[in-house]
Amino acid sequence: MTLLLAPAALCGCSLAGGGQAGDAGAGDDWPYRGGDVQGSHFSRLTDIDKGNVGRLGLAWSHDLGTNRVQEATPIVVDGVMYTSGNLGRVYALDAATGAPLWTFEPEVDMQANRAACCDQANRGVAVSRGKVLVGTLDGWLYALDAKTGKVAWKADTITDRTRGYTITGAPEVAGDVVVIGNAGAEYDVRGYVTAYRLSDGGQAWRFFTVPRDPKLGPQETPELEQAVGTWDANSRWDIGGGGSVWDAINYDPRFGTVYIGVGNGGPYSVGTRSPGGGDNLYLSSIVALDAKTGRMKWHYQETPQDGWDYTATQPMVLADIEVDGARRPVILHAPKNGFLFVIDRETGKPLRINPLVRTSWTDGYDLKTGRPRMNPKGSDYWNDGPKIVFPGSPGARNWYPPAYDPGRNLYYAAVLDMGNLMFVPPSDGTPDTRRPKALNIRTSLIFTPDLEAALPTLPPPVQEQVKKLREWQWVKEKPYSSEIRAIDPLTGKARWSVSAEGWQDRMGMLATQSGLLFHGTIGGKLVVRDADNGKLLKEIDTGSSIMAAPMTYRVKGVQYVAVATGFGGGGWAYVPRYSAAYSHGNANRILVFRLDGGPVAKPDPLPPLEVAAAPPPPLPGATPATIAKGQGLFFANCAICHANQLRSATPDLRRMEPGTHQAFRQIVLEGLLLPNGMPRWDDLLSPADADAIHAWLIDEQGRLRARELKLKAEGKPLDAPSLAILSNF
Repeated sequence: MTLLLAPAALCGCSLAGGGQAGDAGAGDDWPYRGGDVQGSHFSRLTDIDKGNVGRLGLAWSHDLGTNRVQEATPIVVDGVMYTSGNLGRVYALDAATGAPLWTFEPEVDMQANRAACCDQANRGVAVSRGKVLVGTLDGWLYALDAKTGKVAWKADTITDRTRGYTITGAPEVAGDVVVIGNAGAEYDVRGYVTAYRLSDGGQAWRFFTVPRDPKLGPQETPELEQAVGTWDANSRWDIGGGGSVWDAINYDPRFGTVYIGVGNGGPYSVGTRSPGGGDNLYLSSIVALDAKTGRMKWHYQETPQDGWDYTATQPMVLADIEVDGARRPVILHAPKNGFLFVIDRETGKPLRINPLVRTSWTDGYDLKTGRPRMNPKGSDYWNDGPKIVFPGSPGARNWYPPAYDPGRNLYYAAVLDMGNLMFVPPSDGTPDTRRPKALNIRTSLIFTPDLEAALPTLPPPVQEQVKKLREWQWVKEKPYSSEIRAIDPLTGKARWSVSAEGWQDRMGMLATQSGLLFHGTIGGKLVVRDADNGKLLKEIDTGSSIMAAPMTYRVKGVQYVAVATGFGGGGWAYVPRYSAAYSHGNANRILVFRLDGGPVAKPDPLPPLEVAAAPPPPLPGATPATIAKGQGLFFANCAICHANQLRSATPDLRRMEPGTHQAFRQIVLEGLLLPNGMPRWDDLLSPADADAIHAWLIDEQGRLRARELKLKAEGKPLDAPSLAILSNF
């Protein structure tokens, strides 16, 4: 690891955070990633208001030195800003000036990139009792001295390093412990969360979210004995079951409870994962755990029998609202599955369940039982063949934080109404075995806006079925809508809504008591709206894509608004043409604003594209069958990172230079570029497999070069399309 320390790092700070209850909404400090212990992303500060927000300008900025995903919201305590970057980097900055105090660069095993479905994301730090807590992509939890950045302790959170575990979420301090989950449900993992003692990093407790194979003997806990009966005894235990807790961990000091949101199953298809069906507890559930012991208090499964990647790992808000004439402590939660839930924090009973988007997997919930009314005709792709399912796997809501204003009783959130085609790829006759540290989804996904582009790449029998499915009214009339909404949590109805730039324009929210709503856009704008009606009040073009939630704080009487910039996350390799990352590069910065600040310096536009280099001659012995095999292997193993698209964070492999072609086997099989983040694949791919992928890429490069030479001759821009979006997992 590398630790960069500036002299100013010797400043003192009390760092009194770590799970103390307070009024809803942050004040001068922003001591939690959600601002307050409730996770509301709401501020009581009112210095910046509707009357003066037009004067907002840049106070300072800090270059994070990277060009990947930024999803964290900074924390500010006693005039010091702490924030994380991709992989688990940590930055400590003077919150008034931006002067760097220290930077922590962890030593990360870059082979972990192979098990990172959704980029090198890190969603933030926790700060408590003189320590800054952060998880790294390769599964280590670090406690850093808040004054110096030096490592106080580190803990290995991974139970089995032969499997595809990573960390992308933020730790949560719960009294004397810090709780962290792992990502990896798309790979070959069995989910869990672990609590470590804040004092020394020793393990306090661990809660598994998925049972183990009953053939191994009794389950580790009574909770798992309860769960195992909801799984087929012949489930794909070898793959792990999924259920990773990659985000959505909240501590409730009032009840001494840790609430966790549990992820999707692996493989996606229930017919593959648990052939006999069953609810498959505790997938896609909220589980309430005793903070001291880790024992379960209650659970509520938002999506029983999940087969659609409907994780419950989306951010929760703890609130006290009036329901049916009584004020109740509740969780406000909008998971991927298309509904907004109001759940009693004491009992786990759902009090309200309202749809936010179109849903084809269910026509609603029975509030008495809390169970959905399933619609297998609209969603059972594992038995009935390809289906277009609403909402799609990106979710009606995802990781990007909402904001909740308790005074207005409004829940502000970005909402995506989009479906995706889902089908189990035809078998090629090979045995279906676990692929270690690799995708084990066994399901193909194509989002509704991409159906036409992907159609020619589908297997012929699937093509014919999809041609009929695309005539569905939902698909033809509105393949998607992406909106920012102010939602009444008890009805799910929008008080107001405005359209976002595109379906990938996902963004976090900040609401303030002065009636402002802040958010970014991946087009590069910091936007300020009237929280009462959505009216645009201020827009600042930063030239950098913004997805992370802004935050606000006050130092020495001056209120600041801060946000991190950087595109990435799910679908990170497909950079939208309307994004600032596409036109200006993916600059990672912390931008901080104040009244009467200055302009923002935009990154320089990216240079025009050059015609693809001439490919080498075809590989010896390469046949059309070899090339077809290479295409299948590419989409099964490579496409999730290498979209082969302009402006992506990873190289367009249709533009390889001669040296890269010459070293292709060494790169893929021997880890030649492992320090750059390219993992090795020799455990899954043979030399013949690598050659087949290479043969297909050579063929693709020839096609691309011919197309671009023609465009150049016609005087047209070289705006080459990406490969069709087809993920044969």
